[in-house]
Amino acid sequence: MTEHKALDAVYRRNLEEEIIKYLAVKNQMDYREAMDVYYKSRLAAQIEEGQYGLDNLDYKYLAEDIMENEAELFEKIQKK
Repeated sequence: MTEHKALDAVYRRNLEEEIIKYLAVKNQMDYREAMDVYYKSRLAAQIEEGQYGLDNLDYKYLAEDIMENEAELFEKIQKK
């Protein structure tokens, strides 16, 4: 079972990385800013907790969800 948990952790890390890269490119923002947006999102917490099977969805879909449903996170970045 430990090997399964390790694989899940690697998969989740890769998923998060892809979401962050997509957010950075799609919003023409620095990678660090995209990381900030992602880790402040409700979605990041839900993925970390393994809720709703979100970690099984496509990274583009998840990134688009953040952009659509958590737009306030991007406003804070743009005001800098």
